Amino acid sequence: MTAAVAVSLLPISIRRPSSTFNSKKGGFIRDEFRIFAVYGEEEEGSLQKRSSWGAIFDVQDPRPRMVPSKGKYLDAHQALEVARFDIQYCDWRARNDLLTIVLLHDKVVDVLNPLAREFKSIGTMKKELADLQKELAKAHKEVHISEARVATALDKLAYMETLVNDRLLQERNPKESSLDPVPLVASTSSSPVAVNTESPRRSLVVSGPVEPYHPNLKNFWYPVAFSTDLKDDTMIPFDCFEEPWVIFRGKDGNPGCVQNTCAHRACPLHLGSVNEGRIQCPYHGWEYSTNGKCEKMPSTRMLNVSIRSLSCFEQEGMIWIWPGDEPPTATLPCLQPPPEFHVHAEIVMELPVEHGLLLDNLLDLAHAPFTHTSTFAKGWSVPSLVKFLTPASGLEGYWDPYPIDMEFRPPCMVLSTIGISKPGKLEGQTTRQCSTHLHQLHVCLPSSRQKTRLLYRMSLDFAPILKHVPFMHVLWRHFAEKVLNEDLRLVVGQQERMINGANIWNLPVTYDKLGIRYRFWRDAVESGVKELPFT
Repeated sequence: MTAAVAVSLLPISIRRPSSTFNSKKGGFIRDEFRIFAVYGEEEEGSLQKRSSWGAIFDVQDPRPRMVPSKGKYLDAHQALEVARFDIQYCDWRARNDLLTIVLLHDKVVDVLNPLAREFKSIGTMKKELADLQKELAKAHKEVHISEARVATALDKLAYMETLVNDRLLQERNPKESSLDPVPLVASTSSSPVAVNTESPRRSLVVSGPVEPYHPNLKNFWYPVAFSTDLKDDTMIPFDCFEEPWVIFRGKDGNPGCVQNTCAHRACPLHLGSVNEGRIQCPYHGWEYSTNGKCEKMPSTRMLNVSIRSLSCFEQEGMIWIWPGDEPPTATLPCLQPPPEFHVHAEIVMELPVEHGLLLDNLLDLAHAPFTHTSTFAKGWSVPSLVKFLTPASGLEGYWDPYPIDMEFRPPCMVLSTIGISKPGKLEGQTTRQCSTHLHQLHVCLPSSRQKTRLLYRMSLDFAPILKHVPFMHVLWRHFAEKVLNEDLRLVVGQQERMINGANIWNLPVTYDKLGIRYRFWRDAVESGVKELPFT
C-alpha cells in the first residue's frame, strides 16, 4: 500500500475548499492562502492507472503459458512456439521496464514539486532522493538484463535460421545429409545463456566448368542498355546467352533487337550503319528493319530474307529484350529509383566472369571491410556479427549492422539503398534513420559462360547540383571501376578454381542468406518448377 499526497492551493477570495477534501485534512493560513493537505490511501498500481499510457502496460506475463522445453528435442512447430514465446516475453519485459521508468518519473515530479517541498525538511528530501537513486539503479540494471535477453533471442533466431538453411541444403543433397535432431537452447525468460551455433554444415555444389545456360533461364525480360546510350543513328552490339545481338532504333524511334549477323555472308551488322531506321551491313549493303526482315539488297534481285529478332521494348530509361522461346510476359519489372532520387550515373562494363558469380558477390556485404579497403568501406570496423534480415519467403531485406537495404530481383538484378551522412561514411542503424541515401542498380546480363555485361545506375536523394558539374560522369565511372576491380581480382580467382573443381559454396554461413536464396531460385528455374521459391 502506498500513501499519496495531493496538495490543493486555493486563494480564499476565489474559492472555498470543496467538500471532497473533508475526509482527512489539516489547514492553516500562510501569506493569505489557505492550504489543505489531503492524505488518502491508494491501492498499489494506482499510479499506473493515472498514467495516460496505462493501456500500453496492460499485458499479461506469458511465462505461465509456456510449455517447458529445456533439454528437449523439438520439431519445427515446437521450435516456432518457443521463438514466439521469446518474442512475447521480451515484449512483456520491455513494457515493464518502461513502466518502471514512468513510475520513477512520477515520483521525481512529486519530490521536486515546488509546492510540496516547502513543507518538507531537507532531511526528508535527501532520503527520498536517495531512495529514488537506488530505484533508478535497479531499473538501469533491469534494462541491461532486458538487452541481454533480446540479444539472446536474436542469437537463437539466427541459430534456428542456420538450421533451416541446413535443412534446405539437406533436401538439395539428401545423400550427403544427416537428419540427426539438434537440441534447441533454453528459453529467453531464464538467465541469458550463450547459444551454441556449431552445427553440421551442408554445402551447395557450384563446382566445375560452367555448364551451357538452361533454356528456362532465357524466359525472362532482360535489360541490355540504357535509353540514353541508344541514339537514332547509333546501334549497340552485345552478347546474350552466348549469342550476338544488336539493338537500334527504327523509323518510329522504337528500339529493335536483331541477330548481329548478316544473312548473306555472316558479317557483323554492328560494323555497318543505321539508315532511315534500318541497319545496313557494311559488306554488301543489305538493310534490315527492327523485325529482322531484309528490306534492301543493292545490286541484286530482291529475295525474301529475314534474320532472327527478339521482342524488344523501352521502359523507364532502359531497353529490354526477351531471349526465350516462351511467349513474353505482359509486364516488365520496375527498376526505377524511388521518386525523391535523381540519377547521377549510368555505366556499362564488360566483365570477364560468369554472371552468377558476379551476383553472388553483389548479394554479399560481409566482405566489404576486407575487400573494399581503399574505396567505400575504407575505415569500416569489422562487426562481431553480420546478419541479413529478410522475410522467410523473400528475396529482399536489410543488413545489420549496416544501414543498407538490398533486393535480388529476378532474373539478374540487384537493387540496394545505402544510408549515408557524407561521402564514404555510414550513419544510423537502419536506412530510414539516415538523412541522405545512395540508390544502386546492378544488372548482370549473362553474355557468355565466362563473361557478364554489367549495367550500373547510381542515384542520390541529395546534391542534385552534381548532375551539372562538368566531367562528373568521368569521376563516377572512375570510382565504379575502382570498386569493381577490388571485387574482380577475387571473383576471377574464384572462377579459375571453380573451373578446376573447387566448390565456391562449400561452407555457407548466416550472412550468405541472400546469395543462397538466389542459387536456390536459379536451380528451381532450371529444374522447371512451376512455383518458384522466394517470389
